[in-house]
Amino acid sequence: MNSTISLPYIYGEWLPLGLEKYFIYAVLSPILALMVVPVWIFFYVYLSVFIVLFYEMSSKAKEEAQRSYYFILGHLWDFFGRIWHGYELHGVENLPDGPGLIIYYHAPLPIDYIFFLARIFFLKNRLCCHTVVDHFVFKLPGLKMLGSNLKMITGSKEECLHALKNGDWVAISPGGTREAIFSDETYNILWGKRTGFAKVALEARVPIIPMFTENSREGYKILGSKIKPVKDLYEYVRWPLIILYGGFPVKWRTHIGKPIPYDPNITVEELVKKAQNALQTLIEKNQKQPGSIRSGLLARFHNKKKE
Repeated sequence: MNSTISLPYIYGEWLPLGLEKYFIYAVLSPILALMVVPVWIFFYVYLSVFIVLFYEMSSKAKEEAQRSYYFILGHLWDFFGRIWHGYELHGVENLPDGPGLIIYYHAPLPIDYIFFLARIFFLKNRLCCHTVVDHFVFKLPGLKMLGSNLKMITGSKEECLHALKNGDWVAISPGGTREAIFSDETYNILWGKRTGFAKVALEARVPIIPMFTENSREGYKILGSKIKPVKDLYEYVRWPLIILYGGFPVKWRTHIGKPIPYDPNITVEELVKKAQNALQTLIEKNQKQPGSIRSGLLARFHNKKKE
């Protein structure tokens, strides 16, 4: 007996008559969805690698190739965001026309940030946002090529200053991978003693713009993030060796807060505190706490004005 026939048969043996179909579709389907969506994202990432590689090899003009694959990738990821998470972007008017440092809360799976990049490309028609990512990203197969073409940087002071002085935006999550793994449904900010972003903002004389995605921790979850050995393992190897699950179609809204203007009289420590308070305020204003998958799903039926 093959698996497609045997599964209903087995459940039918111990489920009440007529309920085996309900069990298969109502119980097993969501479980399968939790496995399929992360796989689908993996496919999306490497489809993006293929598209960039194709245009890099087929076009002689780098700028022409870049605009072409930005256009395709923008539609690809924006479609995913709209359909699966009902993605919205609010507060675009808070982004400066010139350079600026965007600081954002790091989700367990930061595809909300990818949706932001896709949407902002069409709204602003600019290829001007450099993203600071962890070193391990460039060690994954194919992602070094993708990252270098999509303006991902490792976040050295020189790289950030060069981008800002060139008139571009730089986006960084001070909490980084540690915040992604070990923050929780209360959306606590885990910056530790990181102050580099504030030093860069002061030296470049640019504003800091806070950004947060509502329900970003409800869409994708990390198994065992509160277990001490998991934290010890991360601190030792500095690789996110975790089990990610989810793909819940909760509502995602990215909120861009009011910019913190450059102030020559502020210290680095004061600017860090000011930026942290601005991000915390943005979270408290827009996120129901503690977050829950149920409230995130219900939010799909409550629309806010789109920017």
